[in-house]
Amino acid sequence: MRTSLYILLVLFFLSCSQSEPEKAAVHHEETGNIITLTDEQVKNANIETATIKTHIISKVLKVNGLVDVPPQNIVSVSFPLGGYLKSTNLLPGMHINKGEIIATMQDQSLIQLQQDYLVAKAKLQYLEKDFERQKMLNENKVNADKIYQQAQAEFDAQKVQARGYEEKLRLIGINPDKLSDQTLSRNVHIYSPIDGFVSKVNVNIGKYVNPSDVLFELINPDDIHAALTVFEKDISKVKPKQKVMVTFVDDPSAQYECEVILVTRNVDNDRSALVHCHFEKKPKQLLPGMFLNAVINLEDIKTVAVPESAVVRYNKQNFIVVQTADKTFQLTPVETGTIAAGLVELIDKNNTLEGKTIITQNAYAALSKLKNSQGNDAH
Repeated sequence: MRTSLYILLVLFFLSCSQSEPEKAAVHHEETGNIITLTDEQVKNANIETATIKTHIISKVLKVNGLVDVPPQNIVSVSFPLGGYLKSTNLLPGMHINKGEIIATMQDQSLIQLQQDYLVAKAKLQYLEKDFERQKMLNENKVNADKIYQQAQAEFDAQKVQARGYEEKLRLIGINPDKLSDQTLSRNVHIYSPIDGFVSKVNVNIGKYVNPSDVLFELINPDDIHAALTVFEKDISKVKPKQKVMVTFVDDPSAQYECEVILVTRNVDNDRSALVHCHFEKKPKQLLPGMFLNAVINLEDIKTVAVPESAVVRYNKQNFIVVQTADKTFQLTPVETGTIAAGLVELIDKNNTLEGKTIITQNAYAALSKLKNSQGNDAH
């Protein structure tokens, strides 16, 4: 009987001795992420606090792309009749105005064309008068119908020939109404068809160019836009009218607002598609092919959010520092979502975060103090 009682007492004391460390361990786990700071520590660390509130933020998609110009805004300038380039002062990047002289051509065939037109015009005037004379004689039965018909045919044929020369002159920029034997010239000017800037110069002075050769490439910047590359998994989220903020490599701090105007319906070999965006206000430095970064605002959501500076990362996990009492704080793990406009969405499934006071400025200082104190306790 005494033996049995002795065994029960031993077991009781063993169980009590084992439970004390377990309780101590539980207490340490609960208080291991709590720290109390002094007034001096709060002041020196420049710690600021604020209450967690609900904000309206935009779900965003970060992409990149290029400055692009639609084909209808790229003009290739050629000279339809061919000739030698006498002069030009164009350089890539140079701004030009519509109607401005951008080059001067010379060729013997150009002189011949002007000469042929003036001769055809003079002959047309003679045949017109002869036709009127023969018409009057025919009406009075003075001449035969054959003579009248022949005069009419010659007059009509000459009108066609003169009109053909006239259109050729207009094709190379010469106004036939202002051409005379006094204004006939060996120089023919090429005029800019648009307001824009020069993209390419493919010729040099003295070079002979064929009608099919492209002398210059001009760009009309009126419809210059951002072409963004969006991967297949995200393309369904992008829709026309969505707002986009664009930045350029040369000045990442400057942002330009755009709007989605077109989402292409085909996916290329890289499993991506193009999204075309219109600039609300065009940057002056825009050039086709420039690299850009963009943030597409997919939709506005109402959610609990905190400043980015309030979220700290430790051991591959995100935390916020919640105030539990006066100058006492607790490191609380959180799940984050969308980041936009300096705010971080907190995934608050149980609605327990809104209204709590947290450190919003220099939260890493509290984290550092907490981890240093844990290190000292371990020693």
